[in-house]
Amino acid sequence: MAVTDAAAGKIQALLAEEQKNDAGLRVFVQGGGCSGFQYGLMIEEGSGDAESDRIFESNGIRLFVDPISVRYLAGAEVDFVDNLMGGGFTIRNPNAKSTCGCGQSFGV
Repeated sequence: MAVTDAAAGKIQALLAEEQKNDAGLRVFVQGGGCSGFQYGLMIEEGSGDAESDRIFESNGIRLFVDPISVRYLAGAEVDFVDNLMGGGFTIRNPNAKSTCGCGQSFGV
């Protein structure tokens, strides 16, 4: 798992705004969405579930991934895009065989 420079900057700004400078980002996969699975992102305070989470560090951001989600997210990259349609986080996942137009749903 990796975080682009753009996403790292946005995450650091969000954590500073929330005054959670020691927090990280939980990245997970759950059933649902247009293509079968959907991504989820949330602020994770503390050390996560130290016994089962995989913890990655990229561009100064700690990423917490549960054991089930890590199978779907191997080699994935969290990015932040800002365009005419708006801005937001997106995940580039080399394991996805299909994706939805929203960018938050995928199939394997």
